[in-house]
Amino acid sequence: MAKRAGRLTAAAPAKSAPEPARRARTSTRKALAALSGADPVLARLIEQVGPLPDAREGRPDPENHYGALVRSITGQQLSVLAARAIYGRLTARFGERPPTPQELLDDDPEELRAAAGLSRAKVSYLRSLAEHVLSGELELERLDELGDEAVIAELVAVKGLGLWTAQMFLMFHLERPDVLPVGDLGIRRAIERAYDLPELPLPAAMEEIALPWRPHRTLACRYLWRSLQNEPG
Repeated sequence: MAKRAGRLTAAAPAKSAPEPARRARTSTRKALAALSGADPVLARLIEQVGPLPDAREGRPDPENHYGALVRSITGQQLSVLAARAIYGRLTARFGERPPTPQELLDDDPEELRAAAGLSRAKVSYLRSLAEHVLSGELELERLDELGDEAVIAELVAVKGLGLWTAQMFLMFHLERPDVLPVGDLGIRRAIERAYDLPELPLPAAMEEIALPWRPHRTLACRYLWRSLQNEPG
């Protein structure tokens, strides 16, 4: 008990983490326990890597699907640092936020390219995304309601949004828990090393190795990427 102003008062309770944060930590602990119990190789990897950084750090808000896709396009085929730098220059051009679809289409493509350090191809991809959103062909507000394969089908209809980009959107923005990007070179290389394979595994072999990880393949992949220090930015 604490004494204040001449009378006893109850001591203020210690602040605790918000309920969603506690639930997320509990969910992650359970997923890690399940992965470790299902696969001894992955269990050793999880122990070696230790806690993962916050996957949402530096990314658009969970509700901002458009901003996340803009970020994905600008960062394609770039290192984490280069991707963040270019995205930063792009948002700086629009008041430290992603441009709206109309703002992007109204901007001069060559000026946008030069200001942000984008390739001409990526400028065309960003414009394609903006056009699909404005026309209603891509209904971003529906993506949360769709299954993983349906989300992929919606996204790959946009020029410049391929399978890998759609899978990264699922994993890091929509935070879908059971995604396995079998075409990702980092995942292939990490599996090759962790499982002491003679060569990079093909998709069928990766699917078989990852069977025990379900329904937590996204988390398993994050540990595999982290083992190589190359988690997508």
